[in-house]
Amino acid sequence: MPTPMIDFDALSQAMKSRTVLCIGDLMLDEFVYGEVSRISPEAPAPVIAAQRSEHHIGGAGNVARNVAALGASCIFVGLVGSDEAATRLKAALTDEIGIESILVCDPTRPTTRKVRFVSEHFSTHMLRADWEQAAPASAEVEQKLIDAILPQLARADIVLLSDYAKGVLTARVIRNVIDAARKLGKRVIVDPKSLNFAIYRSATLLTPNRKEFSEATRSRADTDQSIVAAAQDVMQLADCEAILVTQSERGMTLVLRSGEAVHIPAHPVKVRDVSGAGDTVAAVLATSLAADADWETALRMANAAAAVAVGKQGTASVSAAELRRKILPHAYLAAEEKIVLEADALDAQLGEWRKQGLRVGFTNGCFDILHPGHVKVLTAARAACDRLIVGLNSDASVRRLKGEGRPVQDERARAEVLAALEAVDLVAIFDEDTPIRLITQIRPSVLVKGGDYTREQVVGHEVVEAAGGTVMLVDILQGFSTTTLVDRARGGGK
Repeated sequence: MPTPMIDFDALSQAMKSRTVLCIGDLMLDEFVYGEVSRISPEAPAPVIAAQRSEHHIGGAGNVARNVAALGASCIFVGLVGSDEAATRLKAALTDEIGIESILVCDPTRPTTRKVRFVSEHFSTHMLRADWEQAAPASAEVEQKLIDAILPQLARADIVLLSDYAKGVLTARVIRNVIDAARKLGKRVIVDPKSLNFAIYRSATLLTPNRKEFSEATRSRADTDQSIVAAAQDVMQLADCEAILVTQSERGMTLVLRSGEAVHIPAHPVKVRDVSGAGDTVAAVLATSLAADADWETALRMANAAAAVAVGKQGTASVSAAELRRKILPHAYLAAEEKIVLEADALDAQLGEWRKQGLRVGFTNGCFDILHPGHVKVLTAARAACDRLIVGLNSDASVRRLKGEGRPVQDERARAEVLAALEAVDLVAIFDEDTPIRLITQIRPSVLVKGGDYTREQVVGHEVVEAAGGTVMLVDILQGFSTTTLVDRARGGGK
């Protein structure tokens, strides 16, 4: 799979003009938090001294909240009963900016409600109580759902089915929605619950977790290889383009119909609560794909969002700002924290990034007076990788290359200016005339230079390509040159 060009800000901006049609099982999530200090005298059960409670839009409604939190618009279609939980959900959805809800009422069934009792001190779930009727909607309600959904398809950029097996996504509803969406050229993402993946036939992408995938395919699904093999059979059966298997702390594996596959390790995070993490993954995938992201970019966005979600308590949504911070963590470091002076420190950081499965990019230069041409190359370089290291010529190196009187700024000043750029994750200063030692140490996945070079002229291209990496040349911005700027400042040019 080719290296994706990831530009988070451009992708985030594109999301704001996209609409996701989300259909699925709505539920009310309630969390009761308290302390447990004794066992009940009436039975061998802990007693929770309730201190506070929270209500959240759950199930497929949480998918809609995550779509809206990313800045996209969401049309949500769901099913409620005629009860207090329905009233509370309607009010909550009305208050959500970016969500247009269309709720079909079935007075014969309760609105799905889940109450979780959580130890405040240990952040562990002790008990969950469910109010629900997990039966397919009646034929009459099915038709109401279909009539509510189909007119919305033309307004949507992508369709997302969030199946919790509570009755909304019956075989008939699923078939009507997928067939109508595909006729209009709309992609359909399914977070499945049924183990018969064939009922989602012709969907674009299925996103089961590992347990669901293992049971549906009757495979162990305990290695990337076994997942890829089983996924190929399922994609033939379900006639879908791709399958994403989420594996909690083991990350995610995406398999395409073409046979290509990519595995992304999970971000190392402290897990507080996994409630709703699957909702977040489905929402980010759908919204990213709607914004024209490629498969791997959408996958990496979803993986980062899941790491944010599990670090929160309760059913949580992930905002664009939170996702940006997870994807661009070094943008929030002070400039001096990005400058590495020792080889051991660089090795340690590289080791951390490689454990996370991140692609490391590299570019280099003197960067004596930073100008728009430099910024263009650095921005393009960062878009082609997950972490960008900039090799910076030391003062002695610049003097040998550029002559006496250069550099204009010393190496520390130049390093701090580079490190202040969001596109730059680390700055490594080197004393040699070329960065070949650094490139050999880093072994980047992507080596980037300006388009005034040819591939053969790029120092280190043999090292990078031998290790399976690529060389990327960025068109230079005409009219900008440090030498020209220095001459002009010194009166040597107009």
